[in-house]
Amino acid sequence: MFWWEGRGPGGLRVAFTDTAAGNLALHVGDDPGVVLGRRRALEEHMGVRPGGLRFMEQVHSAIVASVPDPAAPAGVPTADALLSTDGSTPLAVMVADCLPVLFAGTAPGGKLVTAAAHAGRRGLLDGILLNTVHALRDAGAADISAWIGPGVCGRCYEVPASMLDEAVHLPGAISRTSWGTPALDLPAAAAAQLATLSVDTERVPGCTMEEKDLFSHRRDAPTGRFAGVIW
Repeated sequence: MFWWEGRGPGGLRVAFTDTAAGNLALHVGDDPGVVLGRRRALEEHMGVRPGGLRFMEQVHSAIVASVPDPAAPAGVPTADALLSTDGSTPLAVMVADCLPVLFAGTAPGGKLVTAAAHAGRRGLLDGILLNTVHALRDAGAADISAWIGPGVCGRCYEVPASMLDEAVHLPGAISRTSWGTPALDLPAAAAAQLATLSVDTERVPGCTMEEKDLFSHRRDAPTGRFAGVIW
């Protein structure tokens, strides 16, 4: 069910699902009842209460939304990053080539602050990771760690040459495919951007285009979505 699993500060756990967990998205034409069943199975595997894992409606924006009290009715905000100001709410981000980025920070008194961000080309250009880190710091986080999950790599993410001009301000973003055409390297760009913000970053291996155990929209559209989760 998990492609990769690790640990963060204060007993936090971070993970990225694979195709064995099934499609977790409600917007790709899958049976909603089946998708909700998969989400419940994921929650059980994580050891969190049914309905406790929070998702968002992702729109390739730079919007960060805070989740409410974990005991309150679950809402689905329109945003591309979710923030839990006390780290108690399990968070999810869904992807199938874009980057799932998970964050954990510690504040004075040992308080935890967590976030989950959806960082595709548009989101990176518009500052979704910058906004997420600022939101974490506004919530009191001083020492922040990030995990960049699997996404399309710089050897596979072919783009028109005109798109390179948009990304020249992002260190590490400009790349070439393995067959020699213009490309973007989203994982490298995300890591470089987080480094400038003094965020301790770990890159989880895996290219969605190359790994059959990960969903890839570019390879298999229409397809499902896997998730990055922090709890």
